[in-house]
Amino acid sequence: MRQDQFLEVIDRDEAETRWHAHLQLAALAAESVGLEDALGRVLACDVRASVDVPSFDRSNLDGFAVRAEDTFGATEAAPIRLLLNAETVPTGVEPRIEVAKGTATSIATGGMLPRGADAIVAVEHTDVEDGSVIVRRAQVPGGAVAWAGTDMGRGETVLFSGTRLTSRETGVLAAIGVDRVDVVRRPRVAILSTGDEIIAPGDVMRPGLVFDSNGRILTDAVRELGGDPVFMGVFRDDEAALREATARALEQGDLVLLSGGTSKGEGDLNYRVVADLDPGTIVHGVALKPGKPICLAAHGGVAVVILPGFPTSAVFTFHEFVAPVLLRLAGLPAERRETAQVRLAQRVVSDRGRLEYLLVGLVDDAGGGLAAYPMGRGSGSVTSFSRADGFVRIARNTEIVDEGSRVEVTLLGRALRPADLVVIGSHCTGLDRIASALAREGVSVKVLAVGSEGGLAAARRGECDIAPMHLFDPQTGEYNRSFVGDELELIRGYGRMQGVVTRQDETRAVEELLGDSGLRMVNRNRGSGTRVLIDGLLGERRPDGFAYEPRSHYAVAAAVAQGRADWGVTIETVAREAGLRFRPLREECYDFAVGRGRGERPAVQAFRRLLAPDSPVRADLDAAGFSRPADG
Repeated sequence: MRQDQFLEVIDRDEAETRWHAHLQLAALAAESVGLEDALGRVLACDVRASVDVPSFDRSNLDGFAVRAEDTFGATEAAPIRLLLNAETVPTGVEPRIEVAKGTATSIATGGMLPRGADAIVAVEHTDVEDGSVIVRRAQVPGGAVAWAGTDMGRGETVLFSGTRLTSRETGVLAAIGVDRVDVVRRPRVAILSTGDEIIAPGDVMRPGLVFDSNGRILTDAVRELGGDPVFMGVFRDDEAALREATARALEQGDLVLLSGGTSKGEGDLNYRVVADLDPGTIVHGVALKPGKPICLAAHGGVAVVILPGFPTSAVFTFHEFVAPVLLRLAGLPAERRETAQVRLAQRVVSDRGRLEYLLVGLVDDAGGGLAAYPMGRGSGSVTSFSRADGFVRIARNTEIVDEGSRVEVTLLGRALRPADLVVIGSHCTGLDRIASALAREGVSVKVLAVGSEGGLAAARRGECDIAPMHLFDPQTGEYNRSFVGDELELIRGYGRMQGVVTRQDETRAVEELLGDSGLRMVNRNRGSGTRVLIDGLLGERRPDGFAYEPRSHYAVAAAVAQGRADWGVTIETVAREAGLRFRPLREECYDFAVGRGRGERPAVQAFRRLLAPDSPVRADLDAAGFSRPADG
């Protein structure tokens, strides 16, 4: 009997393009799960903190809550005596007595800092006698204190959609009181092993049969990638049974995998079964070695794939074609594997016309580098794949790769993945929106809030891709541009309004607030653009609370909302979310400096694109109250 040939053997990339055109590739719908079941799941939406963490100004030591200025100059030889207040603050108890000038309150580790205090003196640096505490070491403002909202502020985006939850992220969720979370539903992948020669592990072996390794490999590969495998069993070459099993698989799975029966020999039936689906077979035959007979099909937007029966072929084609689809359904970014430039230890002859995946083992060579030794090249070799360190792609038009050639090896196994985009500088809720949009595109982002000046320094040292900033130059009357210089590039961002905030029952104007010595302020950290604005506002004045220097807008809002301070300076969007009264001071430009040599990186280009005038992210910023730059 004459064997039919493949429909059309085509290039790998062309095959994928044709196939994807018939698939629904959006992340699956969200489902709510308890936090105890969230490990390893993918967030379906951003998570914002509903509380401040810490939720109060917290002591990091057993000791005494003091005003730091009262301890200045204290030494073992010249101690300072402070009047001991008539209360002790244990954990879980709200203080009643304010720490006035010249006084101190006993406090436990984890205790709530009393109003008026801005530092903790450790108990080992003190003595208590006659109703007083003898301080033998000076303390700085903020010493041994964890300020409320400094770790996370109420309303702050703490985790972005698309994040795969590890124990670190579930700990964050627990810290903000989340007990249920919306996650992307795991893709269900129905898997069928087929062939008269296939038997399940544990069955009795006889000549001519092989144990089903593909079912196990594919089931666990799906699970590794965040999917939910549904192994439907081993099926003999019976067309009616295969049609019925495939129909059940399509009812249960978001993706269907069949293993074996993809060639067009007399006993190969799977390709006939999927040909009758809607639209059915898209690609049958790809110029790969191993993996040429793969069949890519679809039914109603659901991917249906017949993988070659030989294990190595099945594994390679799974990772080339199935894994990217599975990850997109799961809401995860594309797999990234580490590569290494190595020396090929032996000459390799390849078949012209097919992209070949050559399994290699790596060893140290005499020159201090690595040498790659080709391993078993048979498509049925299970052990070669399990023992290989990586593989080399040999282009389809390459016939010979000489010994000693430098080749790129893609490593098998996972390594720690660094962030695609590192952002260091001033923090803003608008930046959260941009980072969230990047995360939805599969770009991982690390944001470190160190203030505008700290971010500029990091960019000049080449430590970050983007440095957010809002620094005003009084000489030019312009924001940011003069601080960037020639070595960095400035990306125009957006405008935001800074202002003085109080609780709603405080109605006085800014100058009245500044002139009332009985009010306590909350400052910002030195090096931040907001601190520059505050210093200009106060001049030589140093109100009570001047040394209180949290590092974010959210922490400022928390201090005022909770009554630990009476006023502070923050941006309008944060003030509005916190329910505070806002008095505008100045609209400032929040822009971005690009680190040295970073401008052409894909993640930076994606960042630029999101700030384009017609970008949906720009419209989102508009709706949130951030204005567009005058020249953009």
